[in-house]
Amino acid sequence: MRSLLIVDDERNIRVGLKSMIDREFAGAYTFYFAADGEEALQVLDETEIDLVITDIRMPVMDGITLIQRLQERESRADVVILSGFDDFQYAKAAIRFDVKEYLLKPIVREELFRVLRRLEEEWQKKNEVADELRNTIALKAEFAITQLQNVLMHDRYRAEEVRELLGRAALCWLDEGFQVAIVRMNGGARAAERAEFMHRIDKIIGYENERRCIRFYDREERLVIITDSSTLIERLSTYMKEHPACGFQAGVSVRMSPMEAVRQGYRQAVAAVAYSVLLTAPDVIRAEELVDKSKSYKLPVEDIHKISNLLGLDREADIKRLLQHVLDIKTIMRYDISYLEGISHLLNEHVFDKVFQVYGEGSLEILKLHRTVGDIYNAPFHDYYYSVQSLLLLLNDYVRQVRSVYNDKSEMGRAISYIQERYHEDLNMAMVSNHVSLNYSYFSQAFKDHTGDTFVAYLRKLRLQRAKELLMTSDMKVYEISASVGFENVKHFTRVFKEVEGVSPLEYRAMNEALGAE
Repeated sequence: MRSLLIVDDERNIRVGLKSMIDREFAGAYTFYFAADGEEALQVLDETEIDLVITDIRMPVMDGITLIQRLQERESRADVVILSGFDDFQYAKAAIRFDVKEYLLKPIVREELFRVLRRLEEEWQKKNEVADELRNTIALKAEFAITQLQNVLMHDRYRAEEVRELLGRAALCWLDEGFQVAIVRMNGGARAAERAEFMHRIDKIIGYENERRCIRFYDREERLVIITDSSTLIERLSTYMKEHPACGFQAGVSVRMSPMEAVRQGYRQAVAAVAYSVLLTAPDVIRAEELVDKSKSYKLPVEDIHKISNLLGLDREADIKRLLQHVLDIKTIMRYDISYLEGISHLLNEHVFDKVFQVYGEGSLEILKLHRTVGDIYNAPFHDYYYSVQSLLLLLNDYVRQVRSVYNDKSEMGRAISYIQERYHEDLNMAMVSNHVSLNYSYFSQAFKDHTGDTFVAYLRKLRLQRAKELLMTSDMKVYEISASVGFENVKHFTRVFKEVEGVSPLEYRAMNEALGAE
């Protein structure tokens, strides 16, 4: 549906034109009205108009002034003049301002309809050309993106090969200077969100109005923007400062050229965005701000080993003090981001993973927190620090309880006595751990360390041992023995017995009877 603005100081003409057009082209137009040029400009400020039909002589602002003002606008509506004066001066002005038609009053219906049909044909052709142009531009952009992704992902290309690949993709404008920006969504860009996130960033930076700009996702799901315009970067920075909860971080390279330097720019932007984890408020991290970051550092390996050794010893204050030293923000800010990445790796390998390997998996809460601190880029540094501290204190408590169980065999003795008294009942590990007042996870690991078997394996062995005794010393039926030692049914009992002993319960009884008769 087209939008049509009728401008005339006589109301009956405005209404009459609408009725005339609506009868011939039912539903084809949305109508707007103005009594003079000034009112018309107000409508044009608020609404996108396809066609303006305007009178010439009107109060406040006449039609010629209106047409002149329309020429100054970026988005121009087509104009048809409707005048009661066959004046050559008006006609000349209409030609100068590219007016589509100059119609005289009184209106001849067929002449007006002919003009509207011709304009509709022009609009359709213009749309077709625009669609073809958009398709061509899209194909070229897709090819350029493919070439860029290829260059950025593979270091095997020499500089001259990079130049040839990007030259084929019509990216020669990179020679005049460019910057690479990396925009990373908090938590990563999931497939279903990528298009929406890209559209959001496009609106922020004004991508549609930039001729020399290209953007795409890299294999790490980060949005890469390559542009010759520093204005885009400033728009992004302004938006991030004004919207602290924007949900993304950004890093940008220095301005560089020629096009062969695109890989260097990409690496700079990737390194820059990594520092966003240290920001207290969102902003674009610029590569030139990071040149003084030292890579000559020594990782605090000894302190991290001390933290690991302190777990379970009731020395929480010492753990906190060591962690504060290891993750001292002033020290971290002096060094390259690889320093913090190295600390994170050491904490994961020598503390968290080690605890899980030695003492078994803790509660679901501990595991959940471990996933959070496994990557420093999951949260801002402040949150990362306190998540690590919380996890260490939980692990400290966990290790202390496990060790206390190891050191106090009476708890395991009580648990085993309880199992031996009730093995024939519907028994499970939760019942036993509750009986001895131990955490379920702690009990599971401690029981295995004490007996060498899991709870399920230990209970099964005990039941089978009692069953074998009954098979050798009683005349009870197999199904009676099965029920008396706690198996849910005789079929299950027979299958488990045969898996362990290699023979069925009846065969086992017969073998032992034969041996006793000898």
